[in-house]
This record gives sequence, C-alpha cells and structure tokens, in this order.
Amino acid sequence: MTENTAKRDRIAVWSLVHAERAALADDLAGLTADRWATPSLCTGLTVREVLAHLTAAASLNPARWMLGVIRCRWDFDRQVLMRLREQLGDTPDDTLDRFRGIVTSTTKPPLPVLAMLGEQVVHGEDIRRPLGLERPYPIETLTQVAEYFAGSDLTVPAKGRIDGLRLAATDGPFATGSGPLVSGGTLALTMAMTGRRAYCADLTGDGVPILLGRCPTA
Repeated sequence: MTENTAKRDRIAVWSLVHAERAALADDLAGLTADRWATPSLCTGLTVREVLAHLTAAASLNPARWMLGVIRCRWDFDRQVLMRLREQLGDTPDDTLDRFRGIVTSTTKPPLPVLAMLGEQVVHGEDIRRPLGLERPYPIETLTQVAEYFAGSDLTVPAKGRIDGLRLAATDGPFATGSGPLVSGGTLALTMAMTGRRAYCADLTGDGVPILLGRCPTA
C-alpha cells in the first residue's frame, strides 16, 4: 500500500467516524434529563458518562494520553474515569454540547483510526440500546468494525473471545473463523464479540452458548 493510498484510507475511515458521531448527537438531542441517568451497557456508567467518555477519547492526543496514564500510575480504568469526568460538564446539555464539539475531530490516542470507529459504534450502542433507540447503520461501516474487532484484542479482547468459533453475518459479507457457528446481524455479532451479553439473544447457532459464556456476567 502506498503512502497516498494509506492516507486516503484514513480519511475515508475518519469520515465514517464523523458520520457516526453526528448521528449519535442527533439521536440524543431532546433526551429528557431523567433518561440521561439510564444505566448504559458499560457496567457502572450511565449513558451520559459513556458519551463523556467518547468526547474524552476524541480530545486526547498521544502525549496527553500518556501523561494521563502516568498520572494514574498505569491504571487505564482510572484514567478513563478521570478523563470522562473532565468532559461531563455540569448538566446533560453540557455533556451533549461538548460531544457535538468533537464530531469532526481527528484527535485520538495512540490507536488505529479503525479503533476509533469501532469505539464509536460500540459505545453508541451502549447508549442507544438501553434507551430503546435504533440506528440503521450502513452495512459497510459495520463490516469494517466487525473485521477490525475480529482481528484485534487491542482495546477489548474480541479476537480472543471468538477463538474457535465461526461467525457469519446474515445481513452482509462479514465472516470469520472456524468451529461452532454464531450467526446473526453484523451489529449483533460485533457487540457480542466485544462482550455485550444482551446481543447474544439476537444470535443463533451452536456457538452462541460458548460466546455467551465468554462475555462478562455483569
């Protein structure tokens, strides 16, 4: 791959990230104050706190990220909480306004751009599903995210979680692995491989109980 091709690919993925951020901001516009306190699919975090986490991730360059890691003594969970609190604001409107401010940001920690897209989709669902919101994701976006997580344990142990299983999407081209089958929509496959138990109910196949057993119980 040439340098110019790689640059075009990064730009194309960033455009998908920006589209997903804008869609989430629109979905949350007008959300009543009480619903911002809804527990998300991220254990211990409300939907408002997950949104602040997304803002924080889009506000940290590698240098700021490393300084935070050192400040938190290499406790990555502690840094996540510290950074999201920085972006929470005083009210839900503040939280949403701050998120809107990073919709077109290309700032990121030392992660691939695809990881940022994956985080946006997965955390977007961590917010949407408990609120009863649905997004008609472009299948091309979901396929890229599923393929990224299927091949990586960088941000979450997704690759290890699906080891020995065969995943096959029913709504797109995504397929990976060998072994007992796990079949369903690309979004449900992605969310299940990143540990979201709720989405296992949307899947079928002999491999589903195995995958469910590898997802956190909390």
